[in-house]
Formats: sequence, C-alpha cells, structure tokens
Amino acid sequence: MEDGLDALRERGEAFLVDLSREYYEAHAGLKGEARLQPIFARHARAFDDEALAQVQERFRSAPPGSEAHRSARMLLDWLVESRCGRELAALEEREIAWEGSAVIRGNDGAEEPYQRASITIANTRDKKERQALDDARAALVAAELAPLKRERLEREHEVVASLGIAGGEGGAARGDYIATWEALSGFAIRPLRDACAQFLRDTQAMWDDVLPGFLKRGLNLTTAEATRADAIALMRAPEFDGAFSAESMEREVRRQMTEMGASPDAHGRVIFDTGDRTGKRARAFCSPVRVPDEVYLVLRPHGGQNDWTTLMHELGHALHFANMGRDLPFEFRWLGDNSVTEGYAMLFDHRLKDRGWLARYTALDKADTPAYLRATGFEELHFLRRYCAKLVYEVELHAERTPWHALPDVYVATLTTATGFRYQPADAFLDVDPRFYAARYLRAWQLQALLNESLRERFNEDWWRNPHAGPWIEAELFGHGQRELATEQAARVAGQELSFGPLIRSIEGMLQ
Repeated sequence: MEDGLDALRERGEAFLVDLSREYYEAHAGLKGEARLQPIFARHARAFDDEALAQVQERFRSAPPGSEAHRSARMLLDWLVESRCGRELAALEEREIAWEGSAVIRGNDGAEEPYQRASITIANTRDKKERQALDDARAALVAAELAPLKRERLEREHEVVASLGIAGGEGGAARGDYIATWEALSGFAIRPLRDACAQFLRDTQAMWDDVLPGFLKRGLNLTTAEATRADAIALMRAPEFDGAFSAESMEREVRRQMTEMGASPDAHGRVIFDTGDRTGKRARAFCSPVRVPDEVYLVLRPHGGQNDWTTLMHELGHALHFANMGRDLPFEFRWLGDNSVTEGYAMLFDHRLKDRGWLARYTALDKADTPAYLRATGFEELHFLRRYCAKLVYEVELHAERTPWHALPDVYVATLTTATGFRYQPADAFLDVDPRFYAARYLRAWQLQALLNESLRERFNEDWWRNPHAGPWIEAELFGHGQRELATEQAARVAGQELSFGPLIRSIEGMLQ
C-alpha cells in the first residue's frame, strides 16, 4: 500500500507542478490563454479510478485521528478537486481566455479592458463615471461570463454527487456537495455559517454607526446611494497615498523581513512579479509552482496602501510555501487546510494595521495615524461582514434548495443587507470562492489574531523586527506546511479556539 501511495504522491506532484505553472503564466499575463486540458490528459493516471479507489479505501479504513487518516483525507480531497478540474477544464479555459480579452464598452464609446475594470473603478472619484463603468461591466458579465460560471457550478455539483463520497440519501450512491466537502475538509461548514450570522448581528450597531460617516467623508454619498462600485472606491482611501509610495514599497517590506531575521525572498525561492502588464489579472495571487523551490508572488498595482497590504499578504503565502520542510510528504506541502496559509498571509498584511510597523516602515505622519487606523478598522469590519455574508450565501447556493435562477436575488439581498452597498445580480455566480474558500478566509482571520497575540507574548509588541521571530516563524509555523487544521494550530501555538471575539475587540480598538 505504501509503495502505491508513494507513486500516487509522485504523480500528483508532477501534475500540480505543470498545472500551477500554467495558471501562473495565464493569470500573470505571460500568455493569452490557459491550456489546461492537455495537462489533465498528460497526467490522467494521477487521479484515475485506481487512484481514487486506493485513497478511498485508505480513508475509510484508517483510524480517525491517525496520521494515515489525515493523509488520506487530504489526498481524497485533492482527488475530488482534480476530478472536478478535469471535467471543467474546457469551461475554465474559456473563462480565462474571456477574462484576458474581454473589453467593456461604455455608452460614450470608451473602452476598458475587463481585467483593469476594478482598478479603474477604485481610482475613479466621480460617482456617475464609476457607476456607469460598473453597470457596463455587469451587463457584459451577465451576457457572457455569468452563464459560464453558472454552468461550471452546476457541473461541479454533478461531478461531486456522482463520486458518492458522503451524504447520499437512503443509501444512494450519489453524494451531497456540502456533506462531501465537510468530510474532506475536516470541519463542519454550518456551525461556521451560524457564527457568521451571529457576527453580523453582533456588529450591526457598530456598522450602522460608522458607515454613514465614512461614506460622507470619503465619497460625499449617503447610504441610500451606495453601491458595490462605491465600496471599491471607498476602500481605496487615496488620501493616504503619499505615505505609501510605490517606489519605497518593496524596499521597505524587504527591510522589515530582514530585520525580523527572515530572507524576504527565501534565498531566491520566491520570485516577485509586481509590475503592470497587459493581461495580468487585477487580483493579486501567489503561485507555488515547485514547493518549496519556485514560488511566484504576483501583484498588479492599484496604488497606495492597498498595494502594500496586498504585497504583505501574498508574501505571507510565498514565504510559507518557500519555507516548508522538504521532508514533508506531498499532501502536507501542497494540500491541506488553506485556512493556515491564509492565516499567515493575514498575519503579515495586518502589519498595515500596526501603529509601530507603520511608524517604522512607512511615511505615514504621526498626526495622520489615528485617522488611518480608523479607516483600516472600517475596512476590516467591512470585509469581515462581506465575507460572513458570502459564506451565508454560498451555503444556500451549495445546499441546492434554491433554484439556480433565483440565486441572484438571494445574493443581492444577502450581500446588500450585510454591507449597506447595493450589489449587482450579474455577480451572483462570479463572487463565489471555489469550494467554500470563503470559509478558509474567515478561519484565517480568526487564526491570525491568535498568532499575533502569541508572537507578541514571545517576542514583544514589535515582534516583526525581532531577529529571533523570523527563524521561529519559519520553524514552528511555515516549516509544518499544512499538516494541521487551523483549529489544531490555534490550540498548539496559542492554546485557544478560533472565534470572532479577538477580531471584534481589535476592530473596536481601531475605530476609537
């Protein structure tokens, strides 16, 4: 069995190396389209019926709580994802090609590449221009991209059900999407959904108190006028741009990592791709092509502190992948609970909310720091409420109780109620993170708060410049790969459970 498992691991890693490189080159604008189907065909043995049966048997027979069961759960999760990827590769190729070439045409004849639309919206101060561009974007999406996204979601449900992993009714061979995801992820989604609903209730009064003032000061709007396009522009916060120059960004981030006792590029294993390029997607990403030896950090500049935050976020991912233990098996390096790597990314990006970090590495004036921190507290509360609402919506989507044609109305009502910004129904199938990834983000938010507290206890409040902190992070956090669930790491490192409590306290402190 172990010999067969080792062969499966080798085939799996070779497959993911090729697939990750293709995604990197396509999303970074280095090629016009992704060719995924040949990769799935070339590596078909990595996730064929024999591999699936072998891992399913190991998953069912291994004692719960054992390393064998942990390993099998991760491998089975990956095999299910790969099966879905193979079946949906043609659709995904069409989506990537469309996103790379689509052009938004306004009523005035102006043209905007789809990939740059969110950047332009964020930097447009005129309400009518901003909304006109977003309305044109939404019309194009509704006509061309949303049908592809909906088809992909529907077909993914069909593939998962056909595998019969978990949740079939009455002994049926077909499986249930949510039950399958819970069995393979290692945690239940509905309790987190319920915690999100409670978080929205607990922070409603706080949100109602701060939203009108930020809208008035930032965009001269009322809550009745605010849309999702306005939220993008409001979070851009250009009034602080002077303190977060593009010229000093990478230099200062590298300086901080060096002062922390860590190599900012993991001794060359992390490659920074931070310039503008036609075809590069607006949303930054980290692409681990060979773990831990070749990791790409990709960012398309928007401007101001958002770029600094994004760079720190993606660097958290990149240094995690580039510092994983080489002796870890394939599944603990490539797979696992992505709440962990997202937790490290947020631990790093939350330095942009740290008064001491800001004073040392940015040009933010001391007199402007209270206003800036209040703005970051507002942004944090907004994103948490948005992601809580996203998870509530995505549970409804994947539960398959609501007809597909009715989901856009549910999406608009759920997200608009939670954030106070009016959403576009065209985005109901675009604004869905694959395989409940919103849950990973939410658990990561909770984990980073506990990791920050633990680092402060070990290395003082300015742990981010303590030369002993970097080696500890590399050994005790990054080096473990993703063997642990976020809950397990919270217990090991901080001796606590994940919750929204520390986040609420942090936000209250920033909004004072």
